[in-house]
Amino acid sequence: MFVCLCTGTTSHVVDEVVAKGARTSKDIAAACGAGGDCGRCRRTLRAIIEAHYAQCDARVTR
Repeated sequence: MFVCLCTGTTSHVVDEVVAKGARTSKDIAAACGAGGDCGRCRRTLRAIIEAHYAQCDARVTR
């Protein structure tokens, strides 16, 4: 699924960037460009970040 239409960035790319340590939409913009132009996707980027780290926290607490 496309997350950022300005750069054509997919959720797969964003997932990879977050898995490599991105914790903010600015980190993602620096890594792949998503969220760096109009900003309409920043809410989605933050949701992807939150979901990733919530899943990581759930693994740690098991």
